[in-house]
Amino acid sequence: MPHHPAAGADGAARASGASAMSRRAVTKAAAATGLAALFGVTVGAGRARAATQVGARTFDVSVSSSALGRSAPVRLILPSGFDAQTGRTYPVLYLLHGAHDDYTSWTRETDIEAFTAGRDLIVAMPDAGPTGIPSAWRSGPDYETFQVQEVAALLTRDYRASGVRAVAGVSTGGYGAMAHAARHPGAFTAAASFSGILDTTALGVPPLVDAIVARENLTPASLWGNPILGALTWRDFNPRARATGLRGTPLYVSQGSGVAGGVGDWLPEVLESLLWPSAHLFTHALALLGIPVTTHYYAGGGHSWAYWKGEFTAAWPMLAGALGLPE
Repeated sequence: MPHHPAAGADGAARASGASAMSRRAVTKAAAATGLAALFGVTVGAGRARAATQVGARTFDVSVSSSALGRSAPVRLILPSGFDAQTGRTYPVLYLLHGAHDDYTSWTRETDIEAFTAGRDLIVAMPDAGPTGIPSAWRSGPDYETFQVQEVAALLTRDYRASGVRAVAGVSTGGYGAMAHAARHPGAFTAAASFSGILDTTALGVPPLVDAIVARENLTPASLWGNPILGALTWRDFNPRARATGLRGTPLYVSQGSGVAGGVGDWLPEVLESLLWPSAHLFTHALALLGIPVTTHYYAGGGHSWAYWKGEFTAAWPMLAGALGLPE
């Protein structure tokens, strides 16, 4: 396992001061320096404060964020050979969590660590706050900048990320995946949404978004303002309205019909039903623009991991291809 940060840093300092060091010693010192950064306590905007190992290849990193005005966590799954192959860079798969959940959800609800074993990529699961809406809030934090810029800068600087990135998410994280890709054209090589909020202005969706915010004891208008008076802001953050930014990006959208064909678990099925028209309006807008998208619309289903796990597996070949990985 990696060296203690202080030991690695001291070793690197001694290495730089020695005039007659062997090539092998220099290589070892460079590796120690890299691992010191991995477990280090450097501080500054977008810099890691600390890393805690929570699994064989999984680490929780606290990131000092200017966009949020505080430190926020991101969970990372590193490649199996990360420590040994110190000169290699890796593509990154961002996995975004849903509402009323947190950055640990993908490792808690899926086998993503086992699934990615032996695959040469970094998995990044950044925090999006209690609502799981990774946007620039009108009165509050800017989770969009945190996820798209600050976490990306951290991974490039300290974890040898290559700059090739794909993004996927569930529920409000599905919104984030499509919104990030649409609002930052070319930043992601692919985007996938599983039961995401893809047209924020569709009938019934603004009250749903407001309810998500209010459930966390936050003022609904603190997100994008009033849906009517702040219509331009709502449009600016709407994946459907920003769909032209997705041209050239491989896309995957899945959505269940919920109560229409459901099995009786009423709350998740009602939520899924509410988002059914939103998903269709989004993919219809893509069709009008001539932007390809792989869709999986299925009867029934609920707004839950029981369905999202299978949808991730179905989307993986597209994501892997965009990341330059074998399926």
